[in-house]
Amino acid sequence: MPTISVIIPAYNAENTIIDTITSVQKQTFSDFELIVINDGSKDRTLKLLNEIQDSRLKVFSYRNGGLSTARNRGISHATGEFIAFLDADDLWTIDKLELQLEALQKSPEAGVAYSWSYFMDEKNEYCSTDKPILFQGNVFADLLKWNFIASGSNPLIRRQAIESVGEFETSLSRAEDWDYWLRLAAKWSFVVVPKPQVFYRQSSSSMSSQVELMEDCQFKVLERAFQIAPAELQRLKQPSFAHVYRYSSKLCLTRIPGKEGVKKASQKLRKAIQLNPKILLQIETQKLIIKLLFKKILTPNISEYLLQSISKIRATEVQKLNI
Repeated sequence: MPTISVIIPAYNAENTIIDTITSVQKQTFSDFELIVINDGSKDRTLKLLNEIQDSRLKVFSYRNGGLSTARNRGISHATGEFIAFLDADDLWTIDKLELQLEALQKSPEAGVAYSWSYFMDEKNEYCSTDKPILFQGNVFADLLKWNFIASGSNPLIRRQAIESVGEFETSLSRAEDWDYWLRLAAKWSFVVVPKPQVFYRQSSSSMSSQVELMEDCQFKVLERAFQIAPAELQRLKQPSFAHVYRYSSKLCLTRIPGKEGVKKASQKLRKAIQLNPKILLQIETQKLIIKLLFKKILTPNISEYLLQSISKIRATEVQKLNI
C-alpha cells in the first residue's frame, strides 16, 4: 500500500487539471497513489485524465455531487496511511509531501501537518504570501479566529485522524474545509512546515451573491464549532464573527466593481467594528480602511489602477518559484 493518498476532486477542470497533476508527479516523495474524483465533468477533463500514463493514477467518475461529496468519495477509495487533498486548480511545490510527512513522523502525536500558502491569481501570473504562521500543538482556538490553513489543498492528515472525525459536511457549499480543520483541531494537534508550499488560486468572481453565500457558510461553521468549544473559548465568538465580516468586506471591495462594492464593503466593515472594536488596531483592518478611502475619494479607474499596481509590485512571478 502507498504511504500517501492524494485526492483531487475535479469538476470541469480541463484548463488546470494537467498542471495540477504534474505538480504531484514532480514530488520529491513518490510513494503515493493519486486518486482523481471526476465529479460529473462535462468538458474534456476525463479525456485528459485518460491520456495520462502513470500507474499511480486512479480515476473514478461519478455524477456531480459537489466538492465535499467528491472528497468523501476520494477518502472511500484511499488506501494510504496519510491523506492529502488537492483542488484541481491549485499547485504544490515539489517538496510539499516530503516535508509535511517528515513533520508528522517527527511528531507522532500530531494528526495534521500544514504549510504556508502562495495566493495566486487566475491568470497564473503573480502570487503573494501571507504573514508567517507558526501555530502548532492545540490550534483549535487559533482556528476559531480565522482559517489560517487557507485552502483545502494544504494539509497532510493521518488516516487515524480522518477516521476519528468522519466525512466532510456536505450541507456546506462553502467553507467546508474550515469546518473540517476545526473538527480535526478539536481532537488532534497540528504541526507546521514553515515554508510556502501550496499555490492557492483565488477566484475573481464579482458576484455579490457569492460573497453573501461565503459569509453565510462561514457563520454556520463558527456556530457549529462554538457548540463544541470549551467554556473558556466562548469569549472568542464575537471577535471570530467580526473577522468574517472583515473578510467579507475585503471580498466586496476586490470582487464587486464600482460603487456597489465600496458600499457593501463599508457596511461589512462597520459590522466587524461594532462586534469587536479592537479590530481597528489590527494592520489588516487599517489596510482595508485605506483601500476603502482610495476607492471613495478617487475615480474608479484611477483607484483600481493604483491598487493593482501596488499588488503587482508586492507580488512574485509564479514562473520564478519552484513548483
